[in-house]
Amino acid sequence: MTSLRAAKVVRVAVVGAGPGGVAASKYLLAEDCFDTIDIFEQQASFGGVWNYSNDPIDKIDIPQTNPHQPLDEPIWHSVPDQIGVASRSQQATFVSPMYEHLETNIPHTIMKFSDMPSLEDHQLFPSREVVMQYLEDYAEDVRHLVSFQTQVMEICQTRPGAHQIWLKDLQTNTIYEKIYDAIVVANGHYTVPSLPNIKGIKEWNHANPGVISHTKFYRNAGPFTDKKVIVVGNAASGTDIASQIGTVCKHPLLISQRSESVLAFAGGYKENVQEIAEFLPDSHGTRAVRFTDSRVEEEVDAVLFATGYYYSFPFLSSLESKLISTGERVKHTYKHLFYIDDPTIAFVGLPSKIIPFRTFEGQGAVVARVWADRLELPSTLEMSRWEEDVIAERGADKAFHVLTFPNDFEYYNELVDWAMRATGRGGKTPMPWSAKETWTRERFPAIKKAFADKGDARHGIKTLQELGYDYDAWLREEPPQNDSRSGGP
Repeated sequence: MTSLRAAKVVRVAVVGAGPGGVAASKYLLAEDCFDTIDIFEQQASFGGVWNYSNDPIDKIDIPQTNPHQPLDEPIWHSVPDQIGVASRSQQATFVSPMYEHLETNIPHTIMKFSDMPSLEDHQLFPSREVVMQYLEDYAEDVRHLVSFQTQVMEICQTRPGAHQIWLKDLQTNTIYEKIYDAIVVANGHYTVPSLPNIKGIKEWNHANPGVISHTKFYRNAGPFTDKKVIVVGNAASGTDIASQIGTVCKHPLLISQRSESVLAFAGGYKENVQEIAEFLPDSHGTRAVRFTDSRVEEEVDAVLFATGYYYSFPFLSSLESKLISTGERVKHTYKHLFYIDDPTIAFVGLPSKIIPFRTFEGQGAVVARVWADRLELPSTLEMSRWEEDVIAERGADKAFHVLTFPNDFEYYNELVDWAMRATGRGGKTPMPWSAKETWTRERFPAIKKAFADKGDARHGIKTLQELGYDYDAWLREEPPQNDSRSGGP
């Protein structure tokens, strides 16, 4: 077993004040054994990826296949001294993938922290504004730990368990450094968009500037009005954005996909097509693309890639080559959490296809107890073997961190069990998923579809029962007409 006793952790830095960084900080604070817990956030508020910015995008790299990108540059806005009166003070904002009319794809009954009430007074799948306020409320008791508008520029590992952080106060443009014993990396993985290098795409984009984009830069459906649109990809954001574009664009909206999405919604406005094989030069027709089944589509007005993001850590350049190669996963990690070569670096939020908030709690609980020396880690060899076993099972690409149900619930409950084995007393206690929450998780794609099918009436729906999903009735073996034990309609 690996103990951190030889390099006692007393000073901890947390990179990011989004839901992952805040959850981890709460569990660190509850251990009541660390002299310093500092949270550094480049935005002006909590929320991380949930911060909304409507700033225009001047340049998009097409294609975008390199995860090794520099730090984001801030965009400055005047802060009003009072309503409607601009002042000379400036506030830094950063481009995020949050869009104007986003609603969660997870019901509020399970998209919550264990120590916070759910958003039961709001629609079942809350809006981004509601979630942002929820995160602000959740983070209030760690606000005193946060340095906002502070960018982590570089983390240098001077020796195992000793990390020098170079920081930049964005307001004053001052650069300074601090030393910490351990680092929580919670910067998220929605910064560097992945936009594939399809044959002809670079030349096509040069000839047709502004036609190709990525969902990171989508804000609302307005720019797609009366246009022929192709959406590439059909994961959660792609499906939701496509449903918005489909209300204003020329029909059919073309959905280029490898396989049918579990979140696909009904609607006659769309047509599923094959993957794009080639962007054709103008000699084949104006703005034409060819699909893998040889179908050619001409007069394409917009191509929106919903093809995800790369993992990227520009502030870990001394380690990035060890952590990142293709950007599809983070290498040398144990349980999607600890950096194997030096477990005083932990990554909160690497897994995807999960229920995020509670997963962050489970990860934070384990990290806090390990660094408080109340839990031991396996040997370096054993941790490396775990990584090798996952690669053998799922591969070494982006599938490595994908924890689709029930893997996400099993992973979280494993973290809870691990945390509960800690010696001594104290700390926060993460709660395992209940049977009802597990039941809901299994069905939420169907629940989301039923919710979306209500149209504007969905805004008044606050409970699962209003959509015909009644857990108690299911327990009585009298499932509602539109449900079954096999997972919903």
